[in-house]
Amino acid sequence: MHSLERETKDKIMILGTRGSAAAYAIRDFLARSDVPFDWIELANEDEARGDALVYGLNDPRLPICIFPDGTRIEHPTIRQITEKLGWYRNPSQSEYDLSIYGAGPAGLSAAVYGASEGLKTVVVERFAVGGRAGTSPNIENYLGFPNGISGAELADRAREQACRFGAEILLLREGVRGEFLPGKGVVYLKDGTKIVSKASICATGIDYRTLNLPKEERFRGAGVYYGAGASEAALCLNDPVVVVGGGNSAAQAAVHFARYASKVTMVVRDHSLKETVSQYLIDRIHATPQIEVLTRTEVVALEGDRILEAVTVRNKDTGEERIIKTSWLFLCLGGAPHTEWAAELGIVRDEAGYLVTGPDLSPNGHRPPNWQLDRDPYYLETSVPGVFAAGDVRHNSVKRCASAVGEGAMAVTFVHRYVTTG
Repeated sequence: MHSLERETKDKIMILGTRGSAAAYAIRDFLARSDVPFDWIELANEDEARGDALVYGLNDPRLPICIFPDGTRIEHPTIRQITEKLGWYRNPSQSEYDLSIYGAGPAGLSAAVYGASEGLKTVVVERFAVGGRAGTSPNIENYLGFPNGISGAELADRAREQACRFGAEILLLREGVRGEFLPGKGVVYLKDGTKIVSKASICATGIDYRTLNLPKEERFRGAGVYYGAGASEAALCLNDPVVVVGGGNSAAQAAVHFARYASKVTMVVRDHSLKETVSQYLIDRIHATPQIEVLTRTEVVALEGDRILEAVTVRNKDTGEERIIKTSWLFLCLGGAPHTEWAAELGIVRDEAGYLVTGPDLSPNGHRPPNWQLDRDPYYLETSVPGVFAAGDVRHNSVKRCASAVGEGAMAVTFVHRYVTTG
């Protein structure tokens, strides 16, 4: 599973129209997967008939992907693209030592350390390798990369490393239910595939939170985007951009978009960025005249017809409203952990849905209910023996890429202990 860039100098061509949610989904997947592509926007009927060989801008065959070998796929699904890249595969083993759910920094780290230490390891990922970190245009505070590295490139390197050690990565798969007995867990995927393993690590991260506004779903992928939007930055050339959020991901996005956009407006609910953003990013934002930060402000309305045309923001203290003309709204908001499956299994979660692990399961010195082993839960172990959690999905975790990588590696240490001693 290598980046296409390492296999050929050519790129995938995507032909489509502005505001196409389907085209955005393809660009987003390829950008997260560190696969180079050229986006060819069809601006009129003649271009559609000439370049794309379709009937017009509204032809349902758009968007179209043309691969370096000449293969043309009309209105492709992400599954079709994954199959064409040779990335879609079935499990090769009937049983694994370790199954990992989520291929963000925590899951990839666990895959590298698990596979390198001889564990038969499989990773199950709902969408693209890299998770939320894969959308980051430049991670500058990760150890060993003084000039920074994009989240997609970091994820691609980790994926290659894990696969080189023998880990299997199953893309576009999602677990729906599980059964866990001592020494053996069975997870059923949405497509009917069954994953059997001695131990499991949940590294599913968190889902993006929405604004819950009228028209938001209509504009998804057509002006409203979730995450830092690394695939879209170059398309925003000389346009105004709005970034919503007050964390590092929002700050990184604002700095990156400022290289292309005419203006970047950050909409932040809190009084300042100091509590939630690294100082080096705050300094970068203050030094970039194209970036405006609106604190104590929230987006209250979305306007437009086929695509987003403007947003209305409101100051939470004064009630003053302001309309910002833009077709580019990026939501870098904290969200909810993807742990519905855990509730069905009775795995202890906190009030926000994060998985509780280790000492946090025994705040009064008592082991969690229904715990049957004659030992306390290991540090990253949930209330079900053999099921571990790492990264953003875990209660009280530090929401940083390096911390997630560390937890993924640490979880494998406890998996070894569990597999060998129980």
